[in-house]
Amino acid sequence: MVSTKCRADGCVAIDGLHQAGALKLLFPRGRPPVEAVLVNTAGGITGGDRFTLEASAGRNSQLTLTTQAAERAYRAQPGQTGRVQTTLTVAAGARLNWLPQETILFQNCDFARRLRVDLAPDARLLLVEPLVFGRAAMGERLTSARFHDRIDLYRGPRRLYHDAIRLNGDIAATLAGPGTGGGLSAPSGALATLLLAAPEAEAALDWIRAALPSGGSAVGGASLLAPDLLHLRLLAVDSFVLRQSLLPLLDRLTGGGLPRCWRL
Repeated sequence: MVSTKCRADGCVAIDGLHQAGALKLLFPRGRPPVEAVLVNTAGGITGGDRFTLEASAGRNSQLTLTTQAAERAYRAQPGQTGRVQTTLTVAAGARLNWLPQETILFQNCDFARRLRVDLAPDARLLLVEPLVFGRAAMGERLTSARFHDRIDLYRGPRRLYHDAIRLNGDIAATLAGPGTGGGLSAPSGALATLLLAAPEAEAALDWIRAALPSGGSAVGGASLLAPDLLHLRLLAVDSFVLRQSLLPLLDRLTGGGLPRCWRL
């Protein structure tokens, strides 16, 4: 658990911190206002693991959360599911950037995760979730794997956004379908979801669409779900191509404040 607050002098500081088990938070120096880097000292997630993360940006504060490296969903024993539950809260006048690096699904993984975000009426959120289907450099194809994912975004009692992905069995074959990941120059190997909940979302739509790839090794689409809510989806043949398209967008959306670990 981590939370931030805006002090009386206008500076943003850590308000609370509690960590236990394999999940740890590091705070790089010289990264205003508060940037937290999530480290999984277990090295990855496998069947039976349970991880919980809670983070909140207090009133008029800002918090950026990222990961030290790509997360890994390892092979699981039959009937054992690895689970990650993340809850983010953004108070009035605050901004939270949820910017984890890729999650890599391994052959025979069994992984379920859920992300819930609660926003105050004037809170801002930038969220990205990159996903990689197998280790392309090793020639790995996900012919037997399970991945369930859910993202919910609320302003007060109203749910603004709900996205659920359920992939079971031969994920590589599913992604080759014309309505899923087909149509690229090679099988789809990576996906990213991006959400911007902010008053400037509508103004950002045109330049984001102009920056998106339109075919070949990557393709993307962006739309407004509401005047202050932008949704983007990217598909690419691998994680390298995905980053080529994603990094310029994140750089501009963070005002050049993308965490350094994204560039290592």
